[in-house]
Amino acid sequence: MTTMAPTMTTTVPETGVRGRLAHAVALAGRFPLSVLQLLFRLAVASVFLKAGLNKIASWELTVQLFADEYKVPVLSPELAARLASTFEIGCSMLLILGLGTRLATLPLLGMIVVIQTTVYPNAYAEHLTWGSILLFLLTRGGGPFSLDRALGLESGGSERS
Repeated sequence: MTTMAPTMTTTVPETGVRGRLAHAVALAGRFPLSVLQLLFRLAVASVFLKAGLNKIASWELTVQLFADEYKVPVLSPELAARLASTFEIGCSMLLILGLGTRLATLPLLGMIVVIQTTVYPNAYAEHLTWGSILLFLLTRGGGPFSLDRALGLESGGSERS
């Protein structure tokens, strides 16, 4: 019969730069996910809300841009402009309130795909940033500081780290 000696583990206290870095990483890991969810909702909503408000501020110019520069396939310039401004403003308001958060991300993600593939293919840095935020909100929800949570539309267990 073979017996095994108990293994002993020791932790060496980390000092210097490595210790400070480990402490900083541990501290950052305690940052509340709920705050990130709120900030992400507000950040991405501000981008799309501003775009939507700019569209309705000068409607004739907007339709002309959709006809001459954007050239969205399949849709008429008037319809494309109307849909874009409606979704930009409507979904932004939903994201700000945290109401229907997951659903509100879908039209905006669709717009990003269309814009990236047909209108501004070189604007991938912005689109990747906005898309990443929207995918985070789609998969994690609006968080505890949202009407989704307050109204019981989303449970507290939907957040994963």
